[in-house]
Order: sequence, then structure tokens, then C-alpha cells
Amino acid sequence: MTIGLRWLDWRPVAGTLGLALLLQGCAHRAPVASESPGAALPVAWNAPLPAGVAVLPQADDLARWWERFGDPQLSALVAQALQAHPSALSAQAALRQARAQARVQAAGMLPDVSLSGSAQRSRSGGQTGNSFQVGLDAGWEPDLFGRLDAGVQASEADARAAQASLEQVHVSLSAEVALQYISLRSLQQRLAIAQRNLETQQQTLQITDWRVQAGLATSLVAEQARAAAEQTAAQLPQLQASLAQARHALAVLTGQAPAALDAALAAPQAVPQPSQALALDIPADTLRQRPDVRVAQERVQAALARVSQADAARYPSLRLSGSLGLRALTLGALGDSASLVHSLLGSVAVPLFDGGATQAQVQVQQAALEQARQAYQLAVLTALKEVEDALVALQGEAARLAHLQQAAQAAGNAALLAQQRYASGLIDFASVLETQRTQLATQDALATSQANLGSNHVRLFKALGGGWQ
Repeated sequence: MTIGLRWLDWRPVAGTLGLALLLQGCAHRAPVASESPGAALPVAWNAPLPAGVAVLPQADDLARWWERFGDPQLSALVAQALQAHPSALSAQAALRQARAQARVQAAGMLPDVSLSGSAQRSRSGGQTGNSFQVGLDAGWEPDLFGRLDAGVQASEADARAAQASLEQVHVSLSAEVALQYISLRSLQQRLAIAQRNLETQQQTLQITDWRVQAGLATSLVAEQARAAAEQTAAQLPQLQASLAQARHALAVLTGQAPAALDAALAAPQAVPQPSQALALDIPADTLRQRPDVRVAQERVQAALARVSQADAARYPSLRLSGSLGLRALTLGALGDSASLVHSLLGSVAVPLFDGGATQAQVQVQQAALEQARQAYQLAVLTALKEVEDALVALQGEAARLAHLQQAAQAAGNAALLAQQRYASGLIDFASVLETQRTQLATQDALATSQANLGSNHVRLFKALGGGWQ
């Protein structure tokens, strides 16, 4: 139901505006809750740190964690990705959109004023008349029960969520670039290992051919040596293809064509490893700095505000509008002999019966709030799991790497001794073949483990919420 009143005298304006302001100050408002949804948090991480890894103070900055690897090329690739990748640019546009929408909502609480003008020509009884009018039109809806204010709070929470979403894109992008870069350097190292072992096996094959020609070995031994060399050679095309794919992935992550980084990344380098110091906060601090958790938290705040907004729609609303203008028979007379025209309209809308739509809308927003709460709980649990998983993986890989280093050294010594003794005719070829296979497998596993250790550091930095400032 809407009740409207119109005056041709501006004297009631002051009293009406005063009444509206009084109602706005005294009216019941549906409260907008601001508390964060609760979640049970552990007081410390369960997984222990690897031996020799120190924990930095809580204030340590994780914003540029990739610089801990001491690789300028990695840092340059991450910086390029954060500036040029389409997902980062899209998140920036989404943030601008959310902030603009928040300004739109805030503007709805202010009066609106517009300038209008009209010209009319009429003919009656053989006589023609003109009428010109210019004026200002204004309107204002006092926020009696907090509906407009709740809408502003919801849009502001959406804007904060968009900001956190942009930060989450930065976290994901920086981690993905680092993982691809480590994979690239690891593939280069594994390719070099396979090539070195192939050279050794080809030398062994040449020695075997000489022994066959001298009648000191059978053709079976020669074929076994040739099969081992060909098996190693068969690994090279696969490693080279994976290496090219890693370069392509890095180029796309930096917003470039797939082949744009082929020349820049052609020279092999060592697999980067971070310093042994880690910035490991308590779980609560980690959750506060993780953007995805803050996105879920802001979604809860927006849902809370929309519940209040839907609840406030059940109460009456007041709309004040008025106009002030000049009217004259000629266009030139508007400046001197025009007559003053003014009006004020006050309308009150009181919801009486809508078939339960307003109450249903409250229930809709309450259900959306519950979904947002559960999404927040899931984000918290996922964050805790990712940190714990990263710590466990880091500890396990560090222990595995230590054993593989010892194994690779022993396998290299065994392969060298076996080749020397075989050349001297002291052992058969089966021993040489076995030691060479062991050496290749152990060295390849060592290179893979070194890459995994670096990758696990990256995943830990990501799980801790590092990568944004």
C-alpha cells in the first residue's frame, strides 16, 4: 500500500524532512552481524619440520617467497606472470567492478537531483499558445530500517572478497610458475644424466665389440650391451618433449606465446632450492593471511548483510520528492517574468500482503548465509590440510633425498669399478650391465627428489598464504 501527499506550498517541507530524520534515527533496524563464523583451530601444526630447517619469526614476510630460491630468472618470470597473465588481469577487472558496484549502492542512500526542461505548443479555438518550463527535481528515500545500509555493507563485503580473490590469483600464479620452473630445470638435469649414461654405455658397447672381435666375448654380450644403450637413448626424446612442454607452459603463464621463452630457457641451470629457513606461523595466523579463507569470510559477511536487507524489506518505506521550477509563455521570459512552480510529494509504502514473498526472500538469504558459512568451514579445513600435507611431504622428501645422495654416490663408484674390471676381463658383462642400470636409475631418482623437495617448499609457501602483498 502506498500513501501519497502533495503540497503546492513549500512551507511543510521543513517539518516533513524533520519528521523523516527523526524516524530514521529512532526506527528499528535489523542488525547486520559482523562476527566471523567460528572454526575449531589447532594451536600448533602436527607435522614436524625436517632436520636442519629453522623457523623464522612470525613477522617474516612471505609476500615474495620466490626470492628465497636465489634465482633471478625465476623471480623475473613470476613478476611477468603477475602482470600479464589473463587470470590476473581478469581478477583486477572484477575488483574494479565490485568497487564500482559498492559506490553505486552507497549513492543510493543520498538524495538524487536532476535538471529538467520542457516546451509545449498547443492550439485551441484558433489560438496558438506556447509554454516553457525549466526546473530541478529531487528525491530522497530515508533509510528508516537499515535496508539501504545493509545493501551497502553487502556490496562492500563483495568488494573485499574481490580484493582477496585477486590476491588468491597472485598466490596461485606465483606457485604455478615456480613449480613449472623447477620442473623445467629438473628435466634439463635428468636429460643431462641420461646423455652422460648413454655415453658410458656406448663406450662399454665399443669395448664389448672389440672383445667379440678378439674372441673374448660372445655376440650375446654385444647384443645385451646394445640393448642397454638403446633403452637409454629411447628416454631422450621423451625428456626433450617434456622439456619443451615445460617451456611452453611457462610462456603461457607469463602471458606470451608458447615458443616465446625457448631461447631464454635453453641453457641448463641447477634446480633452485630455497634457504633452510621457513616462515611458519601458528594456524590462526596462517588462516588470516590466506586469501581464499578471507574470500570465504567476506562472503559470509555479505550474506549476513543481505539477510538484514531482506528482513528490512518487511517494514514501511518513505520516499520524499519535490520539484522547483520556472514557467513562462516565451523562452526569453524564463529569466525575468516567469512564474515559480514548486511541489513536494511524500509517499509511504507499507507492505500488507504479498503472498509470503517477502518472508520467503528472508529465508532465501538465510539459506545463502548457511551455504556461505559451510564454504568458510571447508576453506578453513582445506587450508589446514594443505599446510599439514606440505609439511609431511617436505619432511619425507628431505629424508628420501639424503638416502638417494648416498645411493647415487655408491652407484657411481660401483659402475666405474665394474667398467674398469670388465675392460680388464676380471668380471662378466652382466655385472657391468646391472651397475650401469642402477647408476642411471639412482641418479635420475636423485634429480627427481631434488625437484620434489623444491616443489614441496613451493607448496608449503602457497599453503601458508604467501605470494601477495
